[in-house]
Amino acid sequence: MALVLGIETSCDETGVAVFDTDRGLLGHRLYSQVAMHADYGGVVPELAARDHVTRLTPLIADLCGELELELTRLDAIAYTAGPGLVGALLVGACTAQAMAMALGVPALPIHHMEGHLLAPLLEEDPPEFPFVALLVSGGHSMLVDVADVGRYQLLGDTLDDAAGEAFDKTATLLGLGYPGGPAVSRVAESGDPKAIRFPRPMTNRPGLDFSFSGLKTHVLTTWRASDQSDRTRANVAAGFQEAVADTLAIKCRRAMTQTGRKRLIVAGGVGANHRLRQVLKADGEKHGYQVFYPRLEFCTDNGAMIAFAGAIRVERAGKADGAVEVFPRWPLEKLTYRTGH
Repeated sequence: MALVLGIETSCDETGVAVFDTDRGLLGHRLYSQVAMHADYGGVVPELAARDHVTRLTPLIADLCGELELELTRLDAIAYTAGPGLVGALLVGACTAQAMAMALGVPALPIHHMEGHLLAPLLEEDPPEFPFVALLVSGGHSMLVDVADVGRYQLLGDTLDDAAGEAFDKTATLLGLGYPGGPAVSRVAESGDPKAIRFPRPMTNRPGLDFSFSGLKTHVLTTWRASDQSDRTRANVAAGFQEAVADTLAIKCRRAMTQTGRKRLIVAGGVGANHRLRQVLKADGEKHGYQVFYPRLEFCTDNGAMIAFAGAIRVERAGKADGAVEVFPRWPLEKLTYRTGH
């Protein structure tokens, strides 16, 4: 048995969790900075880092208090080392390394996207390896072939705006506020997705890369040329959402055909989008593959996925050296597992 504390501070959510390799997830806490950043229409890195400093240790104390868990019982501390905002990452890294040094346990640097990729394995009916992973969030839209833990091959990546970023910018353009994903989705419910047809970017050419900047520009020109009524706003939101969902589904279908996999997992904040789930479910049923998701609360950034990834790494991680190192950019395919203690 191993008890692992997970710490997530890569962007605008402070997450902590404790995972037991025998009993599973024991508990987790999450503090979102959405309200603080809403006035700016996006995340302000300096404010995000300062807020993590304020929130992180009280969250750990609160969680351990509820679980009646003494810190000395921990066997490892896992923390998000990247990719993400460097200031925010450093808060988690410094806290994890200081605690690990004091407790004499390993501090395990976890790749943020690996955390998302493994999050569906926390569910009661987890997918078996191998599978294809669609990771869609504010900063990432990528397809990864997952043969096993630590065996990842990047199939397609974001060339410019990620899907979540396009949602945020479209929401700002339409005056819907921040965060953009839920705001666009709410307004789209009263719109007609067929009223305005937006392009499905990069689907008319081979490949699995993503590009949503052109779609965002198309929304901009369409909205400025319209009457900007509430009805048009709803139709633009619905048409945009449909274009993103279709684009992601088309690329997923290609990835499943290319790899021959029969299981697709979808993770990251955009993975919570109801319309995307509908489209992928229908596509999977039509083309013969299963689709898996983490529970909604684990689609966005959270400590549970980091604790879980850390628990998987406990048997494979090298000795903790106390170095505080973070990686604002960290290609997933370069992730390696060390052996030996």
